[in-house]
Amino acid sequence: MNRRNFLKSGSVAGLTITSLAVTSCNTPADTEKKMHDEKNAQAFSDDFSLNEITIDTLQQKMQSGEYTSRSITELYLKHIDDIDKNGPAINAVIEINPDALSIADNLDKERKAGKVRGPLHGIPVLIKDNIDTGDSMMTTAGSLALVGHKAAKDAFIIKQLREAGAVLLGKTNLSEWANFRSSRSTSGWSSRGGQTKNPCILDRNPCGSSSGSGAAVAANLCAVAIGTETDGSVIAPSSFCGIVGIKPTVGLLSRNGIIPISKTQDTAGPMARTVKDAAILLGALAGIDPDDAVTKQSEGKAQKDYTQFLDANGLKGKRIGIEKSFLEGHEGVVALYKNAIELLKKQGAEIVEVELMKAINDAGSGEFAVLQYEFKDGLNRYLSTANAKVRSLADVIAFNKQNEAKAMPYFKQETLESSEKKAGLDSKEYTDALKKTLSCRKTIDELMKQHQLNAIAATSIGPANLTDLINGDYNTGFYFCPPAAMAGYPHITVPMGTLFELPVGFSFIAGAYSEPEIIKLAFAFEQASKKRTPPKFLKSFVPS
Repeated sequence: MNRRNFLKSGSVAGLTITSLAVTSCNTPADTEKKMHDEKNAQAFSDDFSLNEITIDTLQQKMQSGEYTSRSITELYLKHIDDIDKNGPAINAVIEINPDALSIADNLDKERKAGKVRGPLHGIPVLIKDNIDTGDSMMTTAGSLALVGHKAAKDAFIIKQLREAGAVLLGKTNLSEWANFRSSRSTSGWSSRGGQTKNPCILDRNPCGSSSGSGAAVAANLCAVAIGTETDGSVIAPSSFCGIVGIKPTVGLLSRNGIIPISKTQDTAGPMARTVKDAAILLGALAGIDPDDAVTKQSEGKAQKDYTQFLDANGLKGKRIGIEKSFLEGHEGVVALYKNAIELLKKQGAEIVEVELMKAINDAGSGEFAVLQYEFKDGLNRYLSTANAKVRSLADVIAFNKQNEAKAMPYFKQETLESSEKKAGLDSKEYTDALKKTLSCRKTIDELMKQHQLNAIAATSIGPANLTDLINGDYNTGFYFCPPAAMAGYPHITVPMGTLFELPVGFSFIAGAYSEPEIIKLAFAFEQASKKRTPPKFLKSFVPS
């Protein structure tokens, strides 16, 4: 999840202070030369042969014999070593799958025998480290308390992924406990994995909690990746890192085998460099799981192939609601937003200004309570049957206290502790708070019906903040994740431009199971705008 909205309440939680220390013996000429050298050393040269490659192109190259799944997997593994563990050291990957090459070899044998399972056959995928894999990799949510925990079986979506023929390349770092540990946490940091960097500018934050998945996709460490979201953790890192992210309707993808925060809001989601690749991965993951009752609601609504809805003219004749409050704020972000709105008009869409953020303000006041109650209940259920040394939230809290120097060197665990104090899900505080948050569904539905909208669009989130392990995250504004998150409705973000080399995303949301509609709109926007830019791995922002 991304805790910015309800814990920060729109305020700046920490002031990041940067300084340039100049030794007193330096002359002005020395200082100028130092700054010139630093600026020239900013960019990391990345000539990786698979940069920006799509699933379709990888399939074509495997079909022609230019590549095999093994050779592609080997290239990604080397690239991870070159730039994730060395070079700019993004630190997005928390663990490599030792079985990756053997999986690729088996899929190559199938292809040679004439069997191709589908568009993901032989494609390397990275998976967030709160998703169970029934193999030799651990599932830890980035926590030292879960180091050594190996799941007994695959999460349902991982089972789907394997059946689709994907290569499980490894697992990605995340904000520890999916950023539900502290009110002063730093996104992208975990006690097991350390700090993940934003590949666009390395001292900027990749955002949480699917930080590793977002950074890995942006840096071309994999073809596509899987993240999870409770409130913003697919959308925000996708926006910060300049990629496409889809947060599906809650229930489209099974949550079985994923370390939980909220049964009301949790969902996995695809993260990719293009809308088409995200659509391919979404279709492979969808399915009804007997062990996650909510997925039963997707029957007759889920699609196995979301690429059928890709239409470059998909904006023509559509009515799009535009979040009015985001027309004010940081002038650079507002300019990108206004340009995006003009593009919608040029592509034939009709624009209607709406005030969704204002309308859901009261609902947001109940969200944190809902998440605390559901986190305690869900985590205790998960740990009670896991192969972990901790068996409950109380055990996790005790472990962190006993290992404070390593587990909590920068921020503590007040969110874990406040969640542990909550009662059961039959509590009046919980049921009242849940009623508030779920009112978002009615608000969105009525707003769309009133204005006859196909979707509501807005800036996804402001540009990336500096990573600050002392003060924690701070708000850069324009956070559009709460409405769809609280409602459990789908949300897609697409790059809409950059501000001082930092990407900013553009979002579409709509009602339950409207993935076909928002994918169509996002694809049309993507094809008309072409705003995805590969990262430059700049050390910091240095004005020209």
